[in-house]
Amino acid sequence: MEVICLEDEAFYALIEQVVSRLREKQGHENDKWISDQQAMQLLNVKSKTTLQKLRDEGKIRFSQPQKKIILYDRDSINAYLEQNARNTF
Repeated sequence: MEVICLEDEAFYALIEQVVSRLREKQGHENDKWISDQQAMQLLNVKSKTTLQKLRDEGKIRFSQPQKKIILYDRDSINAYLEQNARNTF
């Protein structure tokens, strides 16, 4: 077994760095509005046409801040997945 000794200041600085990196990573994953690529990954679909179909049928929420930019609501995608989940036997 190897023992590593750190001074108090170095230990707390290390802890702060770890916590800040975790917050950055968690904040990025929990964005409310996500891109089409992220939405396709969450839904496990390969085609933008399928994503458009879900959007047109009103199954997932979206926002279109500019003409060619469409963002998807992560919460509505999660709700759609939960709604279509099947319980095991």
